[in-house]
Amino acid sequence: MVDLDRIDARILAKLQSEAGVTMAELADAVGLSSNACWRRVKSLEEAGIIKHRVALLDAGKLGLGATVFVSIRTSQHNEEWLAGFAKGVSSIPEIVECYRMSGDVDYLLKIIVADIAHYDRVYRKLIRVTNLLDVSSSFAMEQLKYTTALPLSEVAFKA
Repeated sequence: MVDLDRIDARILAKLQSEAGVTMAELADAVGLSSNACWRRVKSLEEAGIIKHRVALLDAGKLGLGATVFVSIRTSQHNEEWLAGFAKGVSSIPEIVECYRMSGDVDYLLKIIVADIAHYDRVYRKLIRVTNLLDVSSSFAMEQLKYTTALPLSEVAFKA
């Protein structure tokens, strides 16, 4: 874990809400000179805290209005199977998140598609990846909250 202070916290909060902000605007927002702010941002990038700066797209406006959560169970629990599964999942762009889970479900995927027919095409790709014991799909009816911002209030920053 990297030692961060309150200025780093303000920089991160601003970048999480507006990654396209200019360095001058960012520096002004956090009370630093542009050069000092730039050095801090570079340091945060080098430490891997800032992984990427990206544009967030509106899936619905792009015709990708269906979110599907897929629970997967497998009878295979070995490195070879996991490597093949991870490679296969990574090759399917509609799968935007994939987690190895504890409990009754082995893997949980978040898939963004246009509609049920599009999901069926993704499903067919998924079952070709490797042997799966059980695949259960749930379609999200409504998105009540969405954010990519991490809860910085829970991070211990230096005074």
